[in-house]
Amino acid sequence: MRPTPATPPGLPPRVTDPAPVLAAGTLLFLVAAVVCSVVDSFSGAVAVCWTGTALGALGFGLFALQRRAARRGRRTAQKGLVHPPEV
Repeated sequence: MRPTPATPPGLPPRVTDPAPVLAAGTLLFLVAAVVCSVVDSFSGAVAVCWTGTALGALGFGLFALQRRAARRGRRTAQKGLVHPPEV
């Protein structure tokens, strides 16, 4: 009979937190929008960059609202947005 393998430890919260990735992506779209607006050769990408900035800001706002609701213990909040306290 083979021994059962041990469960690997979970990842730390700083690695699994999506907030820095959302903020960085939105900021990069904003920088790209400004650069594309200034440089004439990228004029076709301006609308894409501004749309990415707007959608990133909207997504970050919705994520922040859901995380706040999860921290308050609301039943309608998404599950898994709040990490359990470390022991």
